Amino acid sequence: MKTLLLMRHGKSSWKDEDLADHERPLKKRGRKDAKRIAKEILKHDLMPELILSSSAERARETVEILADHLDYQNQIKVSHELYMGEPQDFIDALQELTDNEGIVMIVAHNPGLEAYLQIVDGEIESLPTGGLGYLLLALDDWKDISLDTMGDLIGFWKPKELRKKEKS
Repeated sequence: MKTLLLMRHGKSSWKDEDLADHERPLKKRGRKDAKRIAKEILKHDLMPELILSSSAERARETVEILADHLDYQNQIKVSHELYMGEPQDFIDALQELTDNEGIVMIVAHNPGLEAYLQIVDGEIESLPTGGLGYLLLALDDWKDISLDTMGDLIGFWKPKELRKKEKS
């Protein structure tokens, strides 16, 4: 079995309209939500053995916050192919991995990441900014993953719901 964590980057800032999309940073809320997701990762013992990140600033910043709050010491691979990647781009990145990584996290963007989650889970799930889906895949080796690989959605965390829990 392999575990795949699919996370959409945190809420990004549109404050500087002159910045290219790729260079947009996180908003304050996006940074706080990444910390909330890190708590859930720790709570559910889902420490990734590898994080694959889009090269966009908001994705890299999300990963930096996660790594800091998880005390993450494992490898982070940044890939331009995951910036606005489509489902096949995520498959291609996963197929390059060895079978040593049991838990892998991808931090990227919609609409491709949400579409991939829907393909793997077979359900329609909206993946908001900062959202995290936790999937179990019946795979022994990442090289065997394909668009036909189905998984079970074990956990799904939305920052808005986590914020509500904190207030109650």
